[in-house]
Amino acid sequence: MCLDVDEIFDKLLMKASLFKNKRVLSHDYVPDALPHREEEIQKLAYILATALKGGKPSNVFMYGKTGTGKTAVARYVLKKLTERGAKLGLDLSYAYVNCRYRKTNYRVLIKICDEIGCVGLPETGLPTDVIFDKMIRHIDRRDQLVIIILDELDWLVKTSGDDVLYQLTRINNELNRSQVSLIGITNDLKFREYLDSRVLSSLSEESIVFSPYNAQQLYDILKQRAEMAFREGVVEDSALRLAAAIAAQEHGDARRAIDLLRVAGEIAERSGEDKLVEKHIIAAKDEVEKDLIEMTVRELPLQEQLILLAIVLSRQRNTDSRITTGVVKKIYEEICAELGYKPVTLRRINDII
Repeated sequence: MCLDVDEIFDKLLMKASLFKNKRVLSHDYVPDALPHREEEIQKLAYILATALKGGKPSNVFMYGKTGTGKTAVARYVLKKLTERGAKLGLDLSYAYVNCRYRKTNYRVLIKICDEIGCVGLPETGLPTDVIFDKMIRHIDRRDQLVIIILDELDWLVKTSGDDVLYQLTRINNELNRSQVSLIGITNDLKFREYLDSRVLSSLSEESIVFSPYNAQQLYDILKQRAEMAFREGVVEDSALRLAAAIAAQEHGDARRAIDLLRVAGEIAERSGEDKLVEKHIIAAKDEVEKDLIEMTVRELPLQEQLILLAIVLSRQRNTDSRITTGVVKKIYEEICAELGYKPVTLRRINDII
C-alpha cells in the first residue's frame, strides 16, 4: 500500500495549529522581558552605559552553564544600548559570533567582518592578518564604537588557540577614530586558565557570573513563552511544571526547558490532540535527548570523534569489562592510517578521554 503524503498534509492543514507563534520557542529569540535576570541585566547595562557618554566600556566576560541566559542578556542589553545611542546621535553597533560553529580564527574574523558590514571577503584563502587589517580599516572609517560578542569563546580557544582574542584585545592600539569593546561568553568557569598571560594582561575585563535557574524560575520562563507561542488554553499548567522540573534537574538549563515545550507541542499537534499535557513533555524528553546526543557527537572536533569511534570499536572487539588506553590508542591509530589523518600523541589521547 502506497503512503499518501498529500493526505497527511491535508489532515494537518484542516486542523487548527496549537501554535500561534512558534518562533518564540527558538534559541535565538530574545523576548522583551527576561525573567529572573534583572541583576545581570543591570550590571551589564551599567558597564556598557559608558558608551552613551562617548567612552569605551570595559571588556566583559560572562560565565555560566548552558541555558542560563548569558546570550539573551547580552543581546537584550545591546539592543537597548544601540537604540538609545541612535536617539542620542551616537554611532554604536555590535557584532555577534558564535565560536562553537566557527572554531577557527579565520572564520571568526570573517564573521565579525560580515556583521559590521565589511563584506566581500573570501571564506578561505587569505592570511588572518590580512583579514584583521581589512577589518581595522573598515572600523576606523568613522568615529564609532563597535562591541564584539564572542559567544562560546572557549570552543575557539581550545580548538585554535587565543591568537584572535589577543589581536582583538590590542585592536584599539591600531584605531585612530573608533573604539572596540569585547564581550566574551563562556560555559567554562576555568576559561581564564587556558589564556596566555599576554592576553590576560590586555583584557582588563569585568566579570558577570550567571547562576543556573531553579524549577520555579524555569516555570516562570516557560509560562511567559507558552503564552506567546501557543493559542490560549492549549498548554496545561502541570505540563509546564514538569518541563521546568526536568530542566532544573539538568543544570537549570532554560534552553532545555524551552526545547521540551516546543517538541511537546509538535508531538501533541501531530497526534491530533487539542491540549499539551504531561505525557507530551515525557515524549519530548526522549526526543530531545536523542537529538542532544547526536548534536554533541557531530560538534566534537575531528580527533575527539576519531577517539570516540576507537572506544566504540574497542568495546565491540573486546567484551571484557575494562578497555585500556593502549587498546584505544592502537585502534585509533589504525583508523587514522585508514582515513589518512595524522594521529595525536598519547598524552593528547589521555586528555581527550
